[in-house]
Amino acid sequence: MKQRRLGANGPLVSALGFGCLSFGGIFGPTTEAESLHTLDAAWEAGITFLDTANIYGKGVSETVIGRWLATRPHRPHIATKAAFTDDPARRIDNRPRHLRAELEGSLKRLGVDHVTLFYAHRHDPQVPAEDLAGTMARLVAEGKILGYGLSEVAPHTLERAHAVHPVMAVQNEYSLWTRLPELGLIQRCAALGVAFVPFSPLARGVFGSPMADPGTFAPGEFRTRIPRFHPENWPANRARLQAFHTFAQAGGQSPAALALAWLLHRGDHLIPIPGTRSAAHLQAWASAPEITLTPADLEQIDHLLPPGWAWGDRYDDAQSATAERYC
Repeated sequence: MKQRRLGANGPLVSALGFGCLSFGGIFGPTTEAESLHTLDAAWEAGITFLDTANIYGKGVSETVIGRWLATRPHRPHIATKAAFTDDPARRIDNRPRHLRAELEGSLKRLGVDHVTLFYAHRHDPQVPAEDLAGTMARLVAEGKILGYGLSEVAPHTLERAHAVHPVMAVQNEYSLWTRLPELGLIQRCAALGVAFVPFSPLARGVFGSPMADPGTFAPGEFRTRIPRFHPENWPANRARLQAFHTFAQAGGQSPAALALAWLLHRGDHLIPIPGTRSAAHLQAWASAPEITLTPADLEQIDHLLPPGWAWGDRYDDAQSATAERYC
């Protein structure tokens, strides 16, 4: 697989990373054996960059990756995250004690002495970005992390943190149905030499085959809270998506691979992290870095899914509360 650099001074990693959120069961039940098989498939496809977090399945995702590492000779670059708490009075905590303790727990579950990239999963408004950067710089100096990142932040937070210690990567939601990062964040990352890591690049499964169907979501499943899947919005969204699926298939591509290829064409500093519980689903999009899009392709995609086409918000109000807004 083609490679891209993880920040100006970071390592080379696969152009596509692999998001390990679903190993924790957020999109439905899975087994450790299935997760290990999917990790094997990712490695065989040339993916050398794994993305997880301490809260994915309350440590399950990191534990699975740790068992995979313990039984294979593979040594991928690993990114993990911390910031969320169980305290309703302080949902996000970027204080040094919290981040350090959570990182130590992640390292233990992963069975490693350091990770390539450690993100603040959200920015704590009670901790200045400069102080957060200072905490991360100390973890870098101690050798526990190679670099640090920020997730769901505004450009001004990136700039403030980067001025104290260079940020390796920013991870925000970005796909053909969530285009907010185009309004300044992607550009600031490029100017500062920071990698931009789009999460949910397949839009919660709507670019998968078959397309995600709200009628099949289990009660209480994460996506049931997302307004774009609600009855007042989903029919309009589905119609647009079906047209994109038809276009992709007519060109001999899976919709997932085409959606990822579009992201990769948005800048050389973008490293999308699609995820799945299934090795078969992974095979449907792993070839995305090999796809070359013509100006006609890009024009047609923009016609089918122009900026702002999606009906409904990407999060409900509670989910949105911890993401920085800047437009």
